[in-house]
Amino acid sequence: MAVLPIRAFDDPVLRSVAEPVREFDKELRGLVRSMTLTLRAGAGRAGLAAPQVGVPLRVLVYAYEGASGHLVNPRLELSERRITADEACLSAPGVWWPLERAFMVTARGRDMFGKPVTVRALGVLARVLQHESDHLDGVLFSDHLSADERGRFLAAALASG
Repeated sequence: MAVLPIRAFDDPVLRSVAEPVREFDKELRGLVRSMTLTLRAGAGRAGLAAPQVGVPLRVLVYAYEGASGHLVNPRLELSERRITADEACLSAPGVWWPLERAFMVTARGRDMFGKPVTVRALGVLARVLQHESDHLDGVLFSDHLSADERGRFLAAALASG
């Protein structure tokens, strides 16, 4: 297990749709453990998707206010209730932007051993799961912004990076 380098927002791997995990093996367990270690290595980190560490697989890890875990091949069900709050990304450190997301999420997937997992989350944790799931589809949170806001976000991200 090792702390993995996080890819910058302009890395092409972040624009690729991640492949479903088919083998629940030792390599997958090592990836989940290394991603968890990477997530815990920095203050204020709440979620990390495999593409952010250069691995094009549908795996995410999360840790927020006592809730932590991982999901392999996650599928999200979003509530209709929406809320706007500041959001950030480890691939664009130091840049926060207001973004509307679903307030509640039910996430279903598998754990690193292939067992079914369901996570129900509200508020910030729901936001984290949506953000990391977007990464698995090659979507950056800036993609949800208007063209004008996206331009300002990119300028801020380049200045911080």
